[in-house]
Amino acid sequence: MPSVNRYDALIIGTGQSGKPLALALAKAGWKTVVIEREHVGGTCVNVGCTPTKTMVASARIAYLARRGASYGVNTGDVSVDMAKVCARKKAIVESFRKGGQDRLEKTLNLELIFGVARFKDPRTVEVRLNGGGTREMIANRIVINTGGAPALPPMPGLSEARPLNSSTIMELQELPEHLMVLGGSYIGLEFAQMFRRFGSSVTIIHRDDRLINREDPDVSEEVQKILRQDSIEILLNAQVVQISRKQNGRTELTIKTPAGEQTVAGSHLLAALGRVPSTAQLNLAAAGIETDKLGFIKVNNKLETNVPGIYAIGDVKGGPAFTHISYDDFRILRSNWLEGGKATLDGRLVPNTMFIDPQLASVGLSETEARAQKRNIRVAKLPMTHVARAIEMGETRGFMKAIVDADSGQILGCTILGVEGGEIMAMLQMAMMGGVHYAKIKEGIFAHPTLAESLNNLFMTLDA
Repeated sequence: MPSVNRYDALIIGTGQSGKPLALALAKAGWKTVVIEREHVGGTCVNVGCTPTKTMVASARIAYLARRGASYGVNTGDVSVDMAKVCARKKAIVESFRKGGQDRLEKTLNLELIFGVARFKDPRTVEVRLNGGGTREMIANRIVINTGGAPALPPMPGLSEARPLNSSTIMELQELPEHLMVLGGSYIGLEFAQMFRRFGSSVTIIHRDDRLINREDPDVSEEVQKILRQDSIEILLNAQVVQISRKQNGRTELTIKTPAGEQTVAGSHLLAALGRVPSTAQLNLAAAGIETDKLGFIKVNNKLETNVPGIYAIGDVKGGPAFTHISYDDFRILRSNWLEGGKATLDGRLVPNTMFIDPQLASVGLSETEARAQKRNIRVAKLPMTHVARAIEMGETRGFMKAIVDADSGQILGCTILGVEGGEIMAMLQMAMMGGVHYAKIKEGIFAHPTLAESLNNLFMTLDA
């Protein structure tokens, strides 16, 4: 029988909420143990934000180099060494991962264990150690931070075709000749544009009538326009009938479109069809933990599951799968457990940036959402072709858009599709957090020439 160890807190997973929570609890004197299956840092550091945005940066350099002549800079032929791109990505990931692990291992009152955790009952967790053997642990509070994994939904021939996913595509050492992307949302679009800039032919196959259909129609249309300008083929309203992997290694898709059935073939296939929660090995039933129909763990507005003393944070609980939201989950538990707070999920602003180029960033209500709520709104909109700094930079694709309450003048939300869109969005988010009237921004003094200065012009459109 394995020995049983007792802890104040047991955390399963070292993602962007689990790791800081473990550190905060240990620092406060709690006897804490954190269990990690493979690598410290969770999805973000290992297979999400850090590696993808590192590779996006390489792709943008290739893009700018090819545009050099338009700036009066002759660069000559541009080629991409995928092995070096991957090596750069790997070095940055390992640096971040090592930094996080070192900090956990050096913290008093904190034990880091590598292994696979599973519940035996609501208070007991058994860990199959990566180095062999097992341990049993009992804790007053248990926190699940196991994240998610790429989805592989049932689709004729998909699993047999052995498609790439958002993790494995970043390990390619050679450039795909023709990359086919299943899915027209965030993950699919980032990789589609990235690999087009590396030099691959790219086709996006999407089942809906527009890309990223959670966005306003004008946003989707502009993104589609930008991607097509980058010579990316986009097939909309495309239902996959069959996927076949041929003897020559190529993959063939039979799809049904409004124009009829057609065949698309490519050297590589990326399945960018969403993510599923990583809960299969947890044995949630032994603890009586409830999940929704998609398998995500149900929590209340204080992140507690239906089982008292067991919490779920980060992507495993569903909702917006963003690093910054996961980190805010940590803040809620830290506040409530260590600071006597009453923090909840209610009313928090959820900013988002998709790292296509130009960036697509948003926070608060979209125009579609505001109108669905019957809000009395005004819509400010400014094309990037009217932004002086964007013109100087040669980055005029996209637009800025803000939703304003017509009665109070408060900013309800914004969408920025433009160069450094995430940074501009964050400025408006700050204004929303502070309840700043849009007129204050319209008349504000911002340094010239900056992208921020364009917010003057954005809100001037309301008075035009």
